[in-house]
Amino acid sequence: MTLASTPLAVAVGIFVTSTLITTAIAPLVRRLGLRHGFTDTPDARKQHSVPMVRLGGIAMVLGFCLALGLTWLFGGFGMLPPARDQLIWTTLAGSLCFFVIGLADDLFSLSPWPRLAGQVAVAVVVWSQGVQIGAIDLPWLSSSAEAVILPDVISLLATVIWLVGITNAINWLDGLDGLAAGVAGIAAIGLVSVSFSLHQVAAAFLAAALAGCCFGFLRHNFNPARIFMGDGGSYFLGFSLAAISIVGPAKGVTTVSLLLPLLILSLPLADMSAVIMGRLRSGRSPFYPDRRHLHHRLLRAGFSHRRTVLLIYVFTQWLASIAMVVANVEMRFLWLGLATAILVGTVMVMQRHRQSDLFLEATDQEPQEECAQSCCSDSRG
Repeated sequence: MTLASTPLAVAVGIFVTSTLITTAIAPLVRRLGLRHGFTDTPDARKQHSVPMVRLGGIAMVLGFCLALGLTWLFGGFGMLPPARDQLIWTTLAGSLCFFVIGLADDLFSLSPWPRLAGQVAVAVVVWSQGVQIGAIDLPWLSSSAEAVILPDVISLLATVIWLVGITNAINWLDGLDGLAAGVAGIAAIGLVSVSFSLHQVAAAFLAAALAGCCFGFLRHNFNPARIFMGDGGSYFLGFSLAAISIVGPAKGVTTVSLLLPLLILSLPLADMSAVIMGRLRSGRSPFYPDRRHLHHRLLRAGFSHRRTVLLIYVFTQWLASIAMVVANVEMRFLWLGLATAILVGTVMVMQRHRQSDLFLEATDQEPQEECAQSCCSDSRG
């Protein structure tokens, strides 16, 4: 039996399958984690107040892998060239390795340096199997239409920095319920659209499976969360997004196509860069845990947990719509207009609610102060 359909229909099928599988498996993983005590203990940096199971990445990985496996079983990859088929399995293998590194940290609390060494080692192996940034064109430096082939050393360095950098950016973003899963899901949907516009069907299939497992997991992870993805889940998401952008948009080796994943993922990348610079200026290690992240700053500014997450969501979807414009996606300006309207409307509504909340807090404090003054005057009398 084969899937006699268009690539878009296959991508939709992959997305739906991944979503359903992840949604169904997540509660089972939660019960397993509670039974064996695999929980995340609250502390001063974290937002949850009770121990939470942090093995949700298992459900995401199973949803992602089973959706792609079923697609392959029914012939959905038959429309891909053999080289592209191989890149799918290489990306899948790399994402599983990154998941294992994160899962080991969830279970045994590894220090940062062994985790980083493992990530670099896996990225090197993945590069050797063809998932690599191998060439780029620089139209403003040369009139030639040919791309500049990068030396192996430069290609390896660029690929490792890209894979490891985005992985850790998503991991550091995972500080609030539903934040990392939602941002990664929106970014994956953007990569689906951009990949199809660049005729990169393999990348679109991978991104569709990733988006499905993100939104399926979000059913159980949005505030108030019932399960966390853990480092295993965030490493898996980060590496998959980074690798898909190389297999798809960045594989086109044009300057514009390299900008597309950077645009879509610019928010977590900018947040990670700002946090690292802040820690270095303070004389601390880049891995020192603190509350410098964007979501921490929004919480301190008076936004609630859910509003902080939703604000980052809408900004991410606006960045994805800009990437669609750059990639000349069909109806791109319509999507950009809708995304801009959603962003502006969300910011206005949230600012209004925030001002209302601050006003209510101020009015609640005034009677208390008057009562305290009255009590003091009575005691003096």
